[in-house]
Order: sequence, then C-alpha cells, then structure tokens
Amino acid sequence: MRLYLSSFRIGDHPDRLLKLLRSQPGRIAVVANAMDSAPDDVRRAGVERETDALAELGFDPREVDLREFFDRPSGEVEVALEGFPAVWVRGGNAFMLRYAMARSGADTALSSRLREDTIVYAGYSAGPCVLAPSLQGLELCDSPQDVTKTWGDKPVWDGLGILDHAFVPHVDSPGHHETEACGRVAEHYRANGTPHRTLSDGQVLVIDGDEAGII
Repeated sequence: MRLYLSSFRIGDHPDRLLKLLRSQPGRIAVVANAMDSAPDDVRRAGVERETDALAELGFDPREVDLREFFDRPSGEVEVALEGFPAVWVRGGNAFMLRYAMARSGADTALSSRLREDTIVYAGYSAGPCVLAPSLQGLELCDSPQDVTKTWGDKPVWDGLGILDHAFVPHVDSPGHHETEACGRVAEHYRANGTPHRTLSDGQVLVIDGDEAGII
C-alpha cells in the first residue's frame, strides 16, 4: 500500500510522492468532490489549482468527477480509474467527499486497488481524512449538513478504514483558516481516546508498504 497524505496541498516533500510511483510521473486522476458544495466557479478554480501544481511535477492530471458515476453500475467508476496509476484527492469538506465516494462506488474501487498495491493514493486534508475508520469528530471543522443541503441525503459517517487512526490536518498552522477548528478535533480525539495523528501544513504522512512516518 502506498499513500502520500499531506496536511495542505502538495506539502514539503513532493520527491517522496514521485518515489512512491516506482516510475516516471504519468497520468493521475484528480478527485475534487470535497468541493461539491462550493459554487461552480470556485470548484472549477480549485480543480485548476490542483492540476497546475501536479503538472509542474511532471504529471498528466485529469479530473475524475465522481458525480458522473452517481447511481450508475458499480463497475463504471472502477473502469474509469483503471488507467491511472495514481490518484490525487484534494481537500474541502470530508463529508461531501465521503458521500461522493459512497454513492459512486469509488470507495470500494479505491480500497480494492490500494490493497492490491496497484495505485498510489495521494492528497491532502479531506482526502486523507476519509481513509480513517470513522468521520466522527470531523463535524467540529466540516459541516455534515452540507451533504443534506446539496443532495437531500444523509451524510456517511464511516470512513474507508484504510488507516487505523484518524487524520487531523492543519494543526498548529497559523496561516490556515481551519487551524483552530482542527485543533479542537485533535483535542476531541485526545479526550475520547481516539487513535489519531496530527499534521501541520507542510508535513506529510507517507506509507510505503510496512514503512510509515510523518515527514
């Protein structure tokens, strides 16, 4: 399993992302559904920011919009992701992202490929957060109600369970507007004995097989 989980954007160690690929950078799927509750122009600008940054590293980024696979046969999103050796899952609202993954079947497709070690899962903020066993506690920084407002449906509270702990980004990151809220999430986890890891912006949790560490 290969994961590059950043607190904010690419982080300070893009060389480690490239190392996880085992080859030269090629196609990478960009998943931006954590921004589905944002206005269209804001969402579009967010996607462009990610694709530009990835292109600078030598990638050929293409958005895979999970909304296109809502209520479709479960295998369609799996086929759409087949041609990508890596996926970049950007930040935003973790509940919006988790809902899109569940409704499209991307959660099952990505989990399977991660366990088969046929894809590198990379991203930041909400992207890593949904890999935890549960999203409980993230309501202190992200609004689960956005799912209901946007889709008229209930949020999904279970995570993908790829990580055995919660992921808390933006902690002790004065330049980020969510640092105080994320600090409250971390305190909530400490008080409740929930296993978790905190990252400051610039830091990255890298998992490469049996090796794992924050850099």
